[in-house]
Amino acid sequence: MFARLSVLCALALTVLLPTAATSQVRATLVADVSSIQPGQPFNAALRLQHEGHWHTYWINPGTGLATTLDWTLPAGFTASDIRWPVPTALRDRGGNVIGNGYEGDVLLPVTITPPADLAPGTNVTLKVYAEWLMCEDTCIPGDANLQLTLPVVAGPAAPHPTFGERITAAVARLPRADPAWQLSAIKAGGTITLAVKAAQPSDHVPQDLHFFADDNLVGYDLPQTVSSDGQGGFVLTLKIAADADANAAELRGVLAAKNGWRADGSLPALRVESPFVTDEITAAGLETTTPAATTGLAGTLALAFIGGLILNLMPCVFPVLGIKILGFVNQAGSDQRKVVMHGITFTLGVLLSFWALAGALAILRAGGDQLGWGFQLQSAGFVFALTVLLLVFALNMSGVFEFGLGATGVGAGLQMKDGYAGSFFTGVLATVVATPCSAPFLAPALGAALALPTTESFVIFTAIALGLSAPYLLLSLFPAAIKVLPRPGAWMETFKQFMAFPLYATVGYLVWVLAGQVSEPAFLITLFSLVLIALAAWFYGRWNAPGATAGRARFGLASGAVLLVAGLWLGWPAAPAQAATEGETGYTLTWEDWSPAAVEKYQAEGRTIYVDFTARWCFTCQTNKAAVFGSAEVLRYFAEHNIVALKADWTNKDPRITAELAKYQRSAIPFNLIWLPGHTEPIILPELLTPGIVLGALKG
Repeated sequence: MFARLSVLCALALTVLLPTAATSQVRATLVADVSSIQPGQPFNAALRLQHEGHWHTYWINPGTGLATTLDWTLPAGFTASDIRWPVPTALRDRGGNVIGNGYEGDVLLPVTITPPADLAPGTNVTLKVYAEWLMCEDTCIPGDANLQLTLPVVAGPAAPHPTFGERITAAVARLPRADPAWQLSAIKAGGTITLAVKAAQPSDHVPQDLHFFADDNLVGYDLPQTVSSDGQGGFVLTLKIAADADANAAELRGVLAAKNGWRADGSLPALRVESPFVTDEITAAGLETTTPAATTGLAGTLALAFIGGLILNLMPCVFPVLGIKILGFVNQAGSDQRKVVMHGITFTLGVLLSFWALAGALAILRAGGDQLGWGFQLQSAGFVFALTVLLLVFALNMSGVFEFGLGATGVGAGLQMKDGYAGSFFTGVLATVVATPCSAPFLAPALGAALALPTTESFVIFTAIALGLSAPYLLLSLFPAAIKVLPRPGAWMETFKQFMAFPLYATVGYLVWVLAGQVSEPAFLITLFSLVLIALAAWFYGRWNAPGATAGRARFGLASGAVLLVAGLWLGWPAAPAQAATEGETGYTLTWEDWSPAAVEKYQAEGRTIYVDFTARWCFTCQTNKAAVFGSAEVLRYFAEHNIVALKADWTNKDPRITAELAKYQRSAIPFNLIWLPGHTEPIILPELLTPGIVLGALKG
């Protein structure tokens, strides 16, 4: 809002400046033909030539005003609206986004259609009044009356020798839909999630994605996060502007990629016109990451029911299974109907408890939408939280610590109640008190509850509750079956510890997912944070074991809590991989793959080149990268001076990199080079880097 006010103030202060001030942007009217044919459309274009650091604005300008055209055409002629090229995110000298627009030499095409009865041999004059706002540190309104005279010919129109190919190329690069990419969007709370799915596998990976909204639905200056869907597509989380239309039913705009959406770079941006959908699983493309999509809802319900059954095999539940059923029988005497009613009442207690849990998670999920989680399983933060949850539960099952040892006596009075009330509260306790011993089996349900729509979440929790209560209900129907139950024993603890390994496998998978969602330095920190969280669980279990003194237990609890908080703080992902170097600096650094050919190419272009010989197993390399490219000053310098960043990844054997290192008598990394324009030899940087060292070398 303040940015908009500043532009209006600038306009008010500068409206009285002389027209000569418009020299910062030179406007001309050009066409792709030097003659026209009756009835045959052609392209005209407003050409804007900006002086250095000056810019004009796109259809949705952000803080400025969009360029407008007011045509005066001969009778029968029609002109389309401006066919807007892909804009760029405009930034001030501090790196803050100030709008969407254009710099340099830009063409704004318009399709002109002559009438079919136009007489050959005549001349026609096209007139247009153009208005624009040009800004650098200050903003100045600009305008011009432009005209273009073209002859009418009977045969095919002749292409313009200067602008024919250029305008044709500009039109070919306009944003448009592409069947190779499928788009869908969901609006939830304060965020919009745009899913971009690849129709077919491809080696081309679009980079540095950015969405430009036609209207003010998406905040032009708000951060955008991008993550891979693991199948060649992407998911963007976009923040809705504070003054956006709350009833908007469609996402409209362009989705730009720095290297284009095709391998040849011919399609720099996709046209987005996506009505908001409500089927979150379909829209998000979560087929490979959610249980419901992998097995279908029926399969998920079957797994949930089996998980509920497994809860009964935990050491804190199984021993009381037969005792409780015998209690039902004793309370009901010999009346089989009353025994069955006790079993049904127990089941009702379990169901209501699980529904309460599902309701609480639904509220949590709604809050998550408002916080902008969008597609939770494609959010690095959510994946990290789920990884921590499963890791802690797996450690519990391995015996590192125990859940709820002090809660075994809670509700004992309710359990001992006579009649159906006792059976009901026994069911409640089976969920609230007994299940902490087997809480790991609730973790998949928690993940599903946060990733699936609310209705499906309730159905899944119902299936778990029925699985937990099924043995009680069946034994109520057939009490004699108690005799065939195996006796409680050490086998139960062995079974519990064995069941920890599927959870460890899930943790491993989630860690692999995280590796694709965060930068390499951030991923390394995430791994260390998981070790810290495991240490927290060990502290809690080691000093809070059964029989521990009150002081010892308090120490274990406090130490575990401190370590847990430290681990969560350290490992929480700050941004997806493609935005990892952007953060609050306002600049994004894109690393390209190193090769001798790439160095030669950019040297021929006169570009400064930074080469980083690195590997994931090189801790010093990751430390250098975090220190140097976490600096706003370094990122700003790279952006302002158009410096190329090349990464020579030696994580796996690469003879080219080995040979290149040998040229400089090196056999180890880190190793960093800077090639300055006009120099035949690179600057070799020291092994340990700081922002000052790198900037000093770049500045000479």
